[in-house]
Amino acid sequence: MTAHVWPPTLQIGVCAFVANDGLRQWIESGSIEAVVEAMAKKISFPHWGSKGAVNRAGDAIRNKTLTPAQAGGLESWRIAHRDVIHTFEAMLRARAKNHADVQVAQRLKRRSTITDKLRRYPSMQLSRMDDVAGCRLIFTNEQALHDFRSKVHQAKFKHVLKNAKDKYDYIKSPTDRGYRGIHDVYEYKARRGKSTKCDGLLIEIQYRTTAQHAWATAVEVVTQMTENEPKFDRGDRRHIRLFCLASEILSRAHEGAHSCVSDLSNEELFSEFDKLDGEINVLDMLIGLAIHEWIGNRVESDQIILQITKGKEFKLYQFDLELEASHKLLELEKAFPEDDIVLVGARSVEEVVSAFRNYFNDVREFMNLFVAARKMLAAKE
Repeated sequence: MTAHVWPPTLQIGVCAFVANDGLRQWIESGSIEAVVEAMAKKISFPHWGSKGAVNRAGDAIRNKTLTPAQAGGLESWRIAHRDVIHTFEAMLRARAKNHADVQVAQRLKRRSTITDKLRRYPSMQLSRMDDVAGCRLIFTNEQALHDFRSKVHQAKFKHVLKNAKDKYDYIKSPTDRGYRGIHDVYEYKARRGKSTKCDGLLIEIQYRTTAQHAWATAVEVVTQMTENEPKFDRGDRRHIRLFCLASEILSRAHEGAHSCVSDLSNEELFSEFDKLDGEINVLDMLIGLAIHEWIGNRVESDQIILQITKGKEFKLYQFDLELEASHKLLELEKAFPEDDIVLVGARSVEEVVSAFRNYFNDVREFMNLFVAARKMLAAKE
């Protein structure tokens, strides 16, 4: 393992996650240590029980009444999603190996993000949270995206697609915040002769074009770095509106489509965007980011832990082995519950940096595409 610390002279205002009581109970329960010990001994940890037990643990997090037994089951349930991720990642990579225009990456949802989502959606049952496990595919164009997705839908495997084809098609029907992309949710089903312990767990597959991913990255960076949270439709409404306009500009220029502000002319789009940005200075903040250069010169492995400390210090840990990285992640989450910590994995360093630009605060692609989009649309006026 290698580790680097982001020099204090380069620190910028990143908002670290503040642990809530439910998360603290989860972390302090001893469940993480039990999983680490099981991993070290290469033994299976206890099954989490029924979906009802998972849902009751989710309710206990909301009510701040999580017991050690519930936390143990919850930890087993969360970590079991790793096996689901590995199965789907291997399947997606096998189908992508002859496609130079697709990138594949994966991630396991953090405890802090799970507990935050439970608070944001009071009626959600935890067992139905379909993005604890996630794989992301990024394509150079929309046609490649649709062609690849169609082939996945035609694939012969036991996993069950849980949604109708168009249910989460945010390209055809963008959200009112400007998000574009397509999601599919699958229920895991083991092959004959394989362990069925993960049967019933869910995984979300995200499909995005390069332009859609660049926009989503910029939204996540602003969500992380300011008190506003346009990703979650919270905070200053001007930030949300700014990114609606940006989504429309990118969509018209690079994909010949509309997003969520189709009623405005190009000139009206530019005018409103410039007025808002003059008030909240989002572009200046994005242009000024320097963290990517620091990280880009140091990444040497394809298993990476990124940690933003409570004191706004940035740390980077690198591993050759996924198991070693998982052990370290659990140790860091236990020791630093108020820090923002994430393990990202992909086949190559380039895929890590590309597919998880939000964790590297790399918004250069968004800026390049946005500047080009304005020139393209202005030329049509």
